Amino acid sequence: MTTPPTQPTPTLVPTVPRGGRILHVGPHKTGTTALQGAFHSARDRLPAYDVVYAGTHRQPVSAALAKIGVEFPGPAGTPVREHLDVFLQRDRPGMDRWHKLLEQCEQAGDRRVVISTEYFSNAADDAAREVVAELGGGERVHVVVTLRPLLKILPSQWQQYVRNGLRSTYEDWLEEMFHREPYIEPTPSFWRRHRHDELIARWAAAAGPENVTVLVQDESDQQMQLRVFEEMAGLPSGFLVYDTKDNRSMTHGEAELVRLLNEESHRRGWSVERHGKVVRAGALRRMRDKYQPARDEARVATPEWAVAEATALAEEMTAAIAGLGVNVVGDLASLAKRPGTPPAAPAQATVPAAAAAQAVIGALLAQSSLDTKAAAAAKDTAGKGPSGPAGASAATPGPTSAAGRSGGRGGPTDLLRSAARRGLRRIRR
Repeated sequence: MTTPPTQPTPTLVPTVPRGGRILHVGPHKTGTTALQGAFHSARDRLPAYDVVYAGTHRQPVSAALAKIGVEFPGPAGTPVREHLDVFLQRDRPGMDRWHKLLEQCEQAGDRRVVISTEYFSNAADDAAREVVAELGGGERVHVVVTLRPLLKILPSQWQQYVRNGLRSTYEDWLEEMFHREPYIEPTPSFWRRHRHDELIARWAAAAGPENVTVLVQDESDQQMQLRVFEEMAGLPSGFLVYDTKDNRSMTHGEAELVRLLNEESHRRGWSVERHGKVVRAGALRRMRDKYQPARDEARVATPEWAVAEATALAEEMTAAIAGLGVNVVGDLASLAKRPGTPPAAPAQATVPAAAAAQAVIGALLAQSSLDTKAAAAAKDTAGKGPSGPAGASAATPGPTSAAGRSGGRGGPTDLLRSAARRGLRRIRR
């Protein structure tokens, strides 16, 4: 793979001493997936430079959640859980996951270790302090927080919630986040992750402000993040490259199509598992993999009132960050920069027939797989019934059997077709 041209590394980038642990805590939607992919794909080349990328996958989510939990403090300290997140929907992993990560760090000895998962952004104050202490203490642990403008994060994070089942429109969700106290419904994790001044203050208190670096993304230089992490880890410039995994955002029409399917699956009482397989892994994944939007297809647009409020809040957060005494790489003021031109009025959601077709095909293929598994399970259950494998009454599925519920007329496959037809009629082609 050809190494892309590099930009000069920004100043004030600290190279972490040998034996140091670079702890990247996100938050979400700040280029974390691309950075983790670059480190993960470079695993085999890192030992030559005495660097270890902790974990075995793109990011050690289970280890982080084992340590900090799947809940976080809400208003008045009440535990809050985010159900519109595929990792936080699950039970808390066992502590053995965290202990394995600590063991890997210990075995690294005096090599530099990079640990990256945005789920550390959910950590409570005590958990953050414990994470730093167990990784070797403030002088050995250097925390990195990556930031993008809040105006860029808002539509991106809303789309992620939609992928996981959110039914609120973009403007309704913005109303909830900005205007309806306590600002946690329907997505309590949003401000936990994206009240950036409080996030940085939390980790500065845990590791010491001198051991925290805030990396402000340069929206005009997509390579900046890689170059900064190379400098911190003592890697040569150009060593890290983005992998080919496409993490593209959805268009306005695509997001609305998925949101309508979320509404319909909720109305019909689908389980989280069925929704995940049919809508997220079926319709959404195939549409994103098989369809490439044209440049002129409308993107999710933030209304003017929300632009004004997000800009004012960003100014407040950047002023607070500047007073924390942490190391800042990049232009902190750019986080509060208002767009040069007024935002366009949100367009009516439209989705090309080609995109809709891929979504429907993906959903039907996913449902067909579920039908096949349900039929096999029903057959296996019937074969173990009182009459044995040859028992006709046990082996013949009736209208209320698993096979009857999953396939045939009136089963979920037909319901999905019907839901897709209704949803597509509500979106102008």
